[in-house]
Amino acid sequence: MSKTEENLATAFAGESQANRKYLAFAEKAESEGQAGLAKLFRVAAEGETVHAINHLKALGGVAETAENLKSAIAGETYEIEKMYPEFISAVEADETPAKLSFTRAEKVEEVHQKLFQEALAKLEAGEIVADGDYYVCSVCGFPSAGEAPEICPICGALKDKFKEV
Repeated sequence: MSKTEENLATAFAGESQANRKYLAFAEKAESEGQAGLAKLFRVAAEGETVHAINHLKALGGVAETAENLKSAIAGETYEIEKMYPEFISAVEADETPAKLSFTRAEKVEEVHQKLFQEALAKLEAGEIVADGDYYVCSVCGFPSAGEAPEICPICGALKDKFKEV
């Protein structure tokens, strides 16, 4: 990997993390009644998204959709089979929130993997993946197609915790 490619990869990671961090900051500001600050954080987050996508494209990280699905499946598989199991086993006894976060994320990654595999199979069969409604649990990230479940199967959150995407 060239120095430029290394720099693009580092910049992509940094901009991606900044986006997520600013969105978390926006939620916190909003919960404190700071709507203007929440909006400012969201504006900055959107700018960071633009930067991250531009860096990823320059790196050659966006391919045809079938290849993108294969890449997504590989990433989810890595998280399920290696990353999260290692993280979960390394959690100390007094770090329960971390273990819960890792465990829930691992379970949700399994759902992502399955959804991507199903989409790839349809794409390879020449079928169109239907455009439908999706809902995501705001507690654990579980995705649901069609409608939000009454209770999240991963974390037990109620239907009102799901956001339409």
